[in-house]
Amino acid sequence: MEFTPLAERLRPKNLDEYIGQEHLVGKDASFRKALEKGLLPSIILWGPPGVGKTTLAQIIANALERPFYTLSAINSGVKDVRDVIAKVENSGLFGSGNAILFIDEIHRFSKSQQDSLLGAVEKGTITLIGATTENPSFEVNSALLSRCQVHVLQPMSKENLLVLLQRALKNDPDLKTKALELQESEALLKLSGGDARRLLNTLETVVQTMASTEKSITNQRVSQIIQENPSMYDKDGEQHYDIISAFIKSIRGSDPNASIYWLARMLKGGEDPKFIARRLIILASEDIGNANPTALVIANTCFETVHKIGMPESRIILSQCTVYLASSPKSNASYEAIGAAYQEVERSGNLAVPLHLRNAPTQLMKDLDYGKDYKYSHAYKGNFELQEYLPAEISSLKLFEPGSNPRESEMRKRLKNLWQGKYKY
Repeated sequence: MEFTPLAERLRPKNLDEYIGQEHLVGKDASFRKALEKGLLPSIILWGPPGVGKTTLAQIIANALERPFYTLSAINSGVKDVRDVIAKVENSGLFGSGNAILFIDEIHRFSKSQQDSLLGAVEKGTITLIGATTENPSFEVNSALLSRCQVHVLQPMSKENLLVLLQRALKNDPDLKTKALELQESEALLKLSGGDARRLLNTLETVVQTMASTEKSITNQRVSQIIQENPSMYDKDGEQHYDIISAFIKSIRGSDPNASIYWLARMLKGGEDPKFIARRLIILASEDIGNANPTALVIANTCFETVHKIGMPESRIILSQCTVYLASSPKSNASYEAIGAAYQEVERSGNLAVPLHLRNAPTQLMKDLDYGKDYKYSHAYKGNFELQEYLPAEISSLKLFEPGSNPRESEMRKRLKNLWQGKYKY
């Protein structure tokens, strides 16, 4: 007999069973009233994981009694989209009763894949419901976004999650026979991170692990069980946070072989390639920086290209960028400098800007000596002249420490020559 997860067994069938998102589906919400009248434009549901985007799409289709097609952007392409559109067209489903096409994780669709939806959405052949965890302003192309209404789904509240837990223990056929008592809920709620699906998966793992004689669910017991099942929170069975950490640390450690291995693990596990590309941009600045400034350019180009191309070809682009970054000289000097600067701002507060550095657009400001004695660097030999740029209270402060790589060694030498002792490296 095929096993059905608890989250699927408890999936609501109508809006009255749906938990949360009162601003959309509450009794007086305009969105719900529109649905009750059979009105549904193409929409994008934007919210964090496990807040009910897929469930809401299915409830909408059931309520409107329309044909419902679903695609996942992880493993679907332009051909799959066109096949659905052709099927709808051949079925003669147009007008108010047209079919609903639900695309989960629509932000993973490339521009060309999203463009394949435009004609059918514009003509009303299909009503699109897209679900995304990413800001649609950045991840859905403007032409498609202009044809959709965006609805924001909020994280599940503590109250919502508690209702869900009690419903599971009381109503689920498998759980209610165990007569379990939810003595403490804090550990379950913390582990869920506001994700209803994760909450139910956790509860199910806890219940399956408990001895038949145990009847009380406590924070201590939950923590003990979850420590013995660390992989249950991993995306699609992969150790999501551990693997991205191993990936970043391998690049930082200049090991392209290990870096590519962890990249493959993430991609095979269904990780969003744009998530990986974003992390590469951060790494290019944080861990390579001015030791090789081109690294940031490469990483940014990688992100833009991945966004345009989509999978499976993006794996090649990510591989090229990963190898380049792993093989580059490393420096965290800029990262350390901004961290030190933040600490100084917190310590010293809002120090006054020196008068000679202030702008003086009015005569009054000039009379108050704003801008007086400022030395315009380009008017001097070598485009440089000694003057103080920090507030007097911290004039001796040094935040930037160049790395020992060739490029930053040149920076150190130049700064030392220019500043005649101020930058004592």
